[in-house]
Amino acid sequence: MSVLDVPELALVALVGISGSGKSTFARRHFTPTQVLSSDAFRAMVADDENDQSASAEAFDVLHYVAGKRLRAGRLTVVDATNLQSHARAGLVRVAREHDVLPVAIVLDAPEPLCWERTQARTDRTFGRQVLGRMQRDLRRSVGQLAREGFRKVHVLRGIEEIDAATIRYERLFNDRKELTGPFDIVGDVHGCRAELETLLTRLGWALHRDAEGRPVDASHPAGRTAIFVGDLVDRGPDSPGVLRLVMGMVAAGHAICVPGNHEQKLLRKLRGRNVQVTHGLAETLAQLDGEEPAFVAEASAFIDGLVSHYVLDGGRLVVAHAGLKEEYQGRASGRVRAFALFGETTGETDEYGLPVRYPWARDYRGSAMVVYGHTPTPTPEWVNNTICIDTGCVFGGTLTALRYPERDLVSVPAAKEYYAPARPLAVAGTDGRDAHRLANGADRAEGSLDLGDVTGRRHLDYGYGTLTVEAEQAAAALEVMSRFAVDPRALPWLPPTMAPCSTSELDGFLEHPAQAFADYRAAGVDRVICEEKHMGSRAVVLVCQRADDDRFGPAGGAVYTRTGRPFFGAPLDAALLDRVRAAATVAGLWTEFDSDWLLLDTELLPWSAKATGLIREQYASVGAAGRAALPAVLDALDRTAARGVPVDELRVRMARRNADLLRYTDAYRAYVHPSQGLDGVTLAPFVLLASAGATHTGRDHGWHLALADRLHAADPGFFTRTRHRVVNLADEAAVAEAIDWWLALTGDGGEGMVVKPYAGPAARDQRGRLLQPGVKCRGREYLRIIYGPEYTEPEQLAQLRNRSLGRKRGMALREHGLGLAALDRLAEDAPLWRRHELVFAILACESEPVDPRL
Repeated sequence: MSVLDVPELALVALVGISGSGKSTFARRHFTPTQVLSSDAFRAMVADDENDQSASAEAFDVLHYVAGKRLRAGRLTVVDATNLQSHARAGLVRVAREHDVLPVAIVLDAPEPLCWERTQARTDRTFGRQVLGRMQRDLRRSVGQLAREGFRKVHVLRGIEEIDAATIRYERLFNDRKELTGPFDIVGDVHGCRAELETLLTRLGWALHRDAEGRPVDASHPAGRTAIFVGDLVDRGPDSPGVLRLVMGMVAAGHAICVPGNHEQKLLRKLRGRNVQVTHGLAETLAQLDGEEPAFVAEASAFIDGLVSHYVLDGGRLVVAHAGLKEEYQGRASGRVRAFALFGETTGETDEYGLPVRYPWARDYRGSAMVVYGHTPTPTPEWVNNTICIDTGCVFGGTLTALRYPERDLVSVPAAKEYYAPARPLAVAGTDGRDAHRLANGADRAEGSLDLGDVTGRRHLDYGYGTLTVEAEQAAAALEVMSRFAVDPRALPWLPPTMAPCSTSELDGFLEHPAQAFADYRAAGVDRVICEEKHMGSRAVVLVCQRADDDRFGPAGGAVYTRTGRPFFGAPLDAALLDRVRAAATVAGLWTEFDSDWLLLDTELLPWSAKATGLIREQYASVGAAGRAALPAVLDALDRTAARGVPVDELRVRMARRNADLLRYTDAYRAYVHPSQGLDGVTLAPFVLLASAGATHTGRDHGWHLALADRLHAADPGFFTRTRHRVVNLADEAAVAEAIDWWLALTGDGGEGMVVKPYAGPAARDQRGRLLQPGVKCRGREYLRIIYGPEYTEPEQLAQLRNRSLGRKRGMALREHGLGLAALDRLAEDAPLWRRHELVFAILACESEPVDPRL
C-alpha cells in the first residue's frame, strides 16, 4: 500500500492520460467540493465537456476558483490530464500566488487498460493514436515535475498501486497550533549571552551548565516554553555561547526558534557561499574559529532546520523574525520566508544607508497576535495586535521578552554598547522613514489624522483588552464623527454605556438595589458607593485654564454629549466653560494638579435643557393622546354599564390603564424645569478624569466626590452636589439602609442611583479584570418612561424579566476599557491619532444593536 503525504493546505494536480482513473481516484480520496474538474469547467463555459476549443476559457475559470479556495485556506485538487508543461505551469503559478505547496500525483496506468476504458465511454471519440501521444507526454512529464516547482511528486505505477494508495495529510512545519504556552518570547539577542542569561533568570528559568560552566540548556519550573525570534548571532561578544544555549533548549524541548536574517547569512557563509562579511558577521566567524568543528557543523545544521515562522496557540499567536502579514500566516513559499526574514522594503535607503521598511504593522488587521524583532526600537509598542520586541541590546539598549498570554514585558539592560548602530538607537524606532515610526504615526504632524486609521475592519489591542471593529461599525461612527462631533482635539474620551443591574424578581420591580449589590458581591467587591442618578444629560467638560488656549480647539476647551456632539453650541458652551473655569480657579484646582486643563465627567440638569424636543415628541405626545382618549373611553363605558351591558371587567382594565398613564405623565414631567440659556441650568460633576500628565481613574470615588463638592462650594448656584452613600456589602444593616434610601429617593421622583465599586473607575476584580464601572438601578416610576405606562402590569413585567443583559454588559466593559486607554494616551501626550482611534472605537461600539431601553 502506497501512502501519499499531502500537506493539509496544497494545490494537488492529478496527472494521467485519459482513462487512467483520475476522476475515480479523486472521488475516492477527496470530497466533491475539493475537486475542480477540467471537464466540468469546459461544460460550464461551453455546455460540452469535450469541447477542446473551450479549454483556454475553462482553465481561466478553474484557476480563478482554485485561487479563491487557496486564499481561503482550502485544499484544492485539479482533475485534468495535466500532461503539458504549460498547463502545469499555470497551476504552479496559482499555488505560488497564494503561497501554498503544489503537489503532483501521477497515475501511470497501462495504456491498453486506458484504451479499453476510453472505448467504453460514448462521449470519447478520439483515436488510439491520441492516447499513445498522451502516454509519451506522461513519460516525459514525470522527470520534469520537480524541476517545474512541484514540491512533492507521487508516482503510482499500475492499477494495483493506484487502487491501494491512501492519502495521509501532514501539517506544515510552521503549524504548531497545538502549542498553547505559556511562552516567554525573547527578542534579538545578537550574541549578548550574559544579558540572555540574566533575562532568563529574571523570567524564572533555571540555567543548566556543562562541565566547563557554559550554559547549555534552561528549564522553567512552571513548564513555560521559550521562543526566540531570531538574530541570535553577529555583533555581540559571544554568538557561539548564545547558539549553544538556544540549541540545547530547543533540543530539550524547552524552546523553539525561528531564523533571523543574520542566521541565514551565517549559514550561507559556512556553506562556502560568497557573502559580504559585514554587519557583525566578521565577529561571529572569528568567535566560531575558536570552537570545535563539530560544534560549527551542529550549529550549521541547527540553523538550516529552522522554520520561517510559527503559528501557535490555535492560531492566536504568530512569531516571525521580521513579522508576517495576515495572508502569509501558515503559508509556505519563498516569498513568505523572505518576508519573515527581512520584512518588506520600499526600495529606498535612508540617510544612514539602511533600507526603508514598509510599515506593514500599520495596516495589519489580523486576529492573531504577531510578535517579531528585526528592527530595533527604544521601547516595544503594540500596533494593531503586533509588537516588535527587538530593543537593541547589542547597541546598548535592552534585551526584552514578552510573556504570553500575560502580555507582560520584561527587559534587562545591556552591559555596554557592543556594536555601534548605523542609525542611532535613540532614533532607530523613530526615524521618519523607519517602519516602526511609520507604524506608530510618529512622523505625522502633531494634530494630523488619517482616514485609514479608523476605516475598514480593524483589530485593536488597547492594553485593557482587545476589540475588533467591523467595517460597518466604523462607517456608522464615521458618519457621526465627521458630520456632528466636536473638533477631534477636544474629544479625548467618551463615556461608556452603562448597564442596568440584574433583573429583580421582587413583586412590582424590574430593577432593585438588592440585585446591584449582589452583582458586585459576586464579583468579589466588598465596598460600593451609591450615587443618586441625576435625571439630566451626560456632559463631558474639557476646560482649559485660559479661554484663549486653543490646543484642544478654538474655545479653551469643549462641552460635548456622550456621542461627541457639541452640547449647546458655541456661545452657550463657551459661557458654561467660563463658569467651570472660574470655579476651578476658586477651588485651587489648577495649582493643586499643576495643570492648565481638566477633563470632567458630569451630568447637566435639568433634562429638559437638552431634551425638550425628545420629551415633547416621544413622551408628551403619548401622554397627551392617552389623556385625551382614556377619559372618553371611561365615560363611554360608564354609559354602557348604565344600560345594563356587563362591561365591569373592561372598565376596571381601562381605569387601571388611565391611572398608569397619569403616573407616566407625572414621571416625565418631574424632570421638566424652565431654563433659558444657562439660567436654570446646573452641572453635577462626579469624576475628574484627567489633568495634564495624569489620569485620576485610579482614585476612589470618595476622592472624586469630595473634589466635586469643592466646585459646588466655589459656585453653589451652578454646581449641584451628588448625594451618595458608601456601603459595606458585608454589613446587612448598611445594605438595608441603602435600599431604604433608594426607595425614598425614587419615591420623591428621583430617577434612581448608580452603584459603583468604591475603589474607583479603574477598579479590578481579584483576577485582575476590569469591573463594571457602575450599574444603574432605576426607580419603579421612572422606568415607566422607558418601558411604557403599563409596564408594571404582571404579564408585561413577567415578559420584561426575560431581557438579556449580556451584550449590554459586554459593550459597557469594552467601551470602559477603551476610554481608560484613551485617557492613558492623553496623559502620555500621545499623538492625536492614537488617542482618537480609541474614542472612535467607542463610538463604533455604540452602533452595535442593543435594546436601547437597557
